[in-house]
Amino acid sequence: MHLSSLEHVQDLVARHLDPARPLEVVDVGAHDYHAGSGQPMPGSYRSLFQQPNWRYRGMDLAPGPNVDIVQQSAYRFPLRSRSVDLVISGQTFEHVEFFWLTWLEMVRVVRPGGLIFLLAPSRGPEHRYPVDCWRFYPDGLRALSKFGRLELVEVTTDWHQHADTASAAWGDTVGVFRKPADGAARQRLRALALGILARLLAR
Repeated sequence: MHLSSLEHVQDLVARHLDPARPLEVVDVGAHDYHAGSGQPMPGSYRSLFQQPNWRYRGMDLAPGPNVDIVQQSAYRFPLRSRSVDLVISGQTFEHVEFFWLTWLEMVRVVRPGGLIFLLAPSRGPEHRYPVDCWRFYPDGLRALSKFGRLELVEVTTDWHQHADTASAAWGDTVGVFRKPADGAARQRLRALALGILARLLAR
């Protein structure tokens, strides 16, 4: 993980999360591949979620450092629907062949009113693990927001190089998404139903 990615999440945590409120966090694609390597770069986001009433769990397809939950499939999470306050995923979607299916699982497990922090590379060298399929821009995250029927709270892209030499080749597109509360979702469905009814009556 490059330093700029850690800084992005540190900023999101500071601006969007309340340390006083309990928080269930799941990190999708959390394996710390730098653990024990001696490399000076951070390998996970765990250190950013150390508040006493926060619970961070890392999830990945293989057991290893920073992995608390092992998935059997990238497209099915062993988690209950609406059971997580925050889903975070960084430097993972480029390695997921059908990332839109993984996205739907992220949407499924987050609670109404909960958040998703998604970081995906907008540029960087090929790094297959085992594949490297995608790069993302703001419109890509806007499309995911529509696909998952979520509110896109904010989206940014690193258009300029980071000062850290190990991060300079990399750029991320960073999105914050909110799942509508149940009341808001019902209002949307009601408005949709009324719109369909109006069109039918107008025929």
